[in-house]
Amino acid sequence: MSPFSLFLLTTLSLFCFFANARLTLDFYKDTCPQFSQIIRDTVTSKQIASPTTAPATLRLFLHDCLLPNGCDASILLSSTAFNTAERDADINLSLPGDAFDLVVRAKTALELACPNTVSCADILSVATRDLLTMLGGPFYPVFLGRRDGRSSRAADVAPHLPTPSMPVPQIAQLFTQRGFSVEEFVALSGAHTVGFSHCSQFISNVYNTSSSSSSSEYNPRFAQGLQKACADYHNNPTLSVFNDIMTPNKFDNVYFQNLPKGLGVLKSDHGLYGDPLTRPFVESFAKDQNRFFQVFARAMQKLSLLGVQTGRKGEIRRSVAPVLSLMGVLVTAGFKDHAPCCMHVHTYAHFITRLQLLRRF
Repeated sequence: MSPFSLFLLTTLSLFCFFANARLTLDFYKDTCPQFSQIIRDTVTSKQIASPTTAPATLRLFLHDCLLPNGCDASILLSSTAFNTAERDADINLSLPGDAFDLVVRAKTALELACPNTVSCADILSVATRDLLTMLGGPFYPVFLGRRDGRSSRAADVAPHLPTPSMPVPQIAQLFTQRGFSVEEFVALSGAHTVGFSHCSQFISNVYNTSSSSSSSEYNPRFAQGLQKACADYHNNPTLSVFNDIMTPNKFDNVYFQNLPKGLGVLKSDHGLYGDPLTRPFVESFAKDQNRFFQVFARAMQKLSLLGVQTGRKGEIRRSVAPVLSLMGVLVTAGFKDHAPCCMHVHTYAHFITRLQLLRRF
C-alpha cells in the first residue's frame, strides 16, 4: 500500500470515528428514522396505562445520570452472583418498576425496527423528556448518540445521590460538584411537582414534636392529613402520598408555591425554603413559572450530557429481556459483544468459564 493510500485510509478512519463520536440532534436520521415516533408512541401508551410512569422515569433518569459514570443506562443493569449493580443499592430499591418497563417496551420496539442501533441511554434520555412534556413541562432538545455503559456497581451510588433526610447544603453540594448552579439545583428539585413519596421517608418528621424539630415547618392541617394517610405504613410499607397535593399530575410551579405554606412532604422540601441559599430561587420560581421552566430545561439538558460515552466507548445493548438465567441468555441469544439493557456484562468471562466446565460433564 502506498504512503498516500495509507494516509487516506487513516484519515477516513479518523473521520468516521469522530463522526460517530459526536452527539447530534438527528443522530438516528439515517440509521433509525422511526426512532422519535417509536419513543413517542411507547411513552404515550405507557403513561396512559400507568400515570406513575412519568415521575418514575424522571427519578430513574436522575439516579442514572448523577453518578460518576454519567448517563450510560448503567442503572438498568442487573446484579449477578459476582457483582451487586446500581439498581440494587439501598437507595435504588424503591425505584418504580414502571420506568424499567417503559425502557423494555421502547427497546423491544426499536430492535424490531432498527436492530442493534439505539442505545438504552438514548431511550431513557428521550423518554424522560417526552414524558415531562406530556405532563405540561418544558420541551428541551436531547442530543443523541450515547453508548451504554459496561460498569454498574452498587458501591458507587450512595455518595453521589441525595436522600430525603439530607440537609439542603449537602444536597446542593452534590449538584454543584457536577457543574450545576444553585439555581439549577433548585429547579431540578422542582421535579417533585409530580410523583409521590413513601410514608417511611418522611413520617418521622411529621410526628416529631420537639421544639427544634422540622414538625413546625408543616402546615398543621397538612401534618394531620399526612398522619392519617400514613397511619398503617408499618403494616403497609407501600403507602405513599403525592409530593404536590394541589396538582399532582401536572408539571408546573405549584410545588414551589406550596413550600412557603408548609405543604412540602419531605425534609429536603422544607429545607429548600428554609435555607437562605436556596430560598430566593424558591420564591422566584413560585412567582414565575416561565423562569422555572427555562432553568429546569437547561438543567435537564446539562444533566443528560453528564459523562456520556460515544463512538467506540461503551456499547449498544441488544435487548431488555428479563434475565432468568444469565448464562442461558448469553449462550442461546448469542450475546457475545452486546448485552441486554438489564444485564451486567462484566461477568461474561465468568459465565463462559462456567459453561466450559459444565460441558465437561
